[in-house]
Amino acid sequence: MRPDKQGPVEDAPPSPWWNRLSAGLVTGAADDDPSGVATYSQVGARFGYAMLWIVFITTPLMIAIQMVSARIGRVTGRGLADNLSRQFPKPAVWSLVVLLVAANVINIGADLAAMGAAAKLLLGGSGLAYAIALAVVSTALQVYVSFERYSPILKVLAMSLFAYVATVFAVKVPWGEVARSVVVPHASWNLDYVTGLVAVLGTTISPYLFCWQAAQEVEELRESDEREPLREASEQAPDALRRIAIDTSVGMIFSNVIAFFMIVTAAAVLHAHGKTDITSTSEAAEALRPIAGRFAFTLFSLGIISTGLLAVPVLAGATAFAVAGAAHARYGLSRSVRGAKLFYAVLIGAMALGAALTLSPVDPIKALYWSAVVNGVCAVPLMAAIMLIARRRKAMGELVVRGWLFVFGWLATAVMGVAAIVMFATMGKG
Repeated sequence: MRPDKQGPVEDAPPSPWWNRLSAGLVTGAADDDPSGVATYSQVGARFGYAMLWIVFITTPLMIAIQMVSARIGRVTGRGLADNLSRQFPKPAVWSLVVLLVAANVINIGADLAAMGAAAKLLLGGSGLAYAIALAVVSTALQVYVSFERYSPILKVLAMSLFAYVATVFAVKVPWGEVARSVVVPHASWNLDYVTGLVAVLGTTISPYLFCWQAAQEVEELRESDEREPLREASEQAPDALRRIAIDTSVGMIFSNVIAFFMIVTAAAVLHAHGKTDITSTSEAAEALRPIAGRFAFTLFSLGIISTGLLAVPVLAGATAFAVAGAAHARYGLSRSVRGAKLFYAVLIGAMALGAALTLSPVDPIKALYWSAVVNGVCAVPLMAAIMLIARRRKAMGELVVRGWLFVFGWLATAVMGVAAIVMFATMGKG
């Protein structure tokens, strides 16, 4: 270690806590992508306020698994797939990577289609043309803008999610009923309700988020002249782990607060007026217009576009990090195209395939359904592998995960395992 890297560096000079938000905030915001908006709108429209309680249950589980992922990136200086391929048999790792790629590409296509449809609602014209244009812009930003400049753009886009908070205050909400539903849920435990719960869990805790947050920690490590992987600079650990805890907690709480307001909006405007069958984000936005007015409709639609501009790069980036990491090729948005050819080829390819899906006759709702199925197959073994790596001294040195983080990380894995079992059981009955 060089002398100029001694001591804590992430705390000097002192800065307000909000200036230290980065990977966790962006990851949390990316969780509320257009397909997430569709899921939250669907459960709000169908079940009213009866599913709000799950938002509070998932928050500590999200914080735990995302914090473990971030720690792995910061401690080792490597992404998740890179670490996985060093700790587990390569065929098993590549099986997970292939599933992750498939789910992410489908999700990119569905998100682009939703963004194009929202732009069409606001501006008229062709939804497909808007989707392709947004895909091109997003790809160009990732390839041609340095990570140091691109990261702040993602943070700004994260703030656009407050459009969903503003939408709630543009409509009439019975807050007393909302509070009662949170404290004492009145749910009908039938097949539809359980399927809705599984959908919310799958939307909230997604494999690409684990990969992205670990990768962004690695990116910021490379961009800094002072930071080193914590295995090689343990004196930086207290401040680094404190920053990760704050960043991840704020990011995941922010994500679930937005999800809460999305469900409340759909429940207050759609469910309360008998509109219980919503199949897409554009349909949710259209349904808002006659009931809640032009302002709420515009905010909701703009939110779909802006969160898509945040989530689509995260999906494509997570895909590229996974493939290049598993192949032990150079990876990272902080590298040039020539310096990380496989990484950028996968990133561009994922975006191109996602955009191609918007031109195909594939139903976006069916595409999202199969994306959820693939994520259900992928999430549990990936989470188990993450938790195993987090306890291996070979990978983490003395900074293995312990205590409440270890317990809640495995609890999150168990919950997702039950959700996957329920998902496949309900598929057989559907």
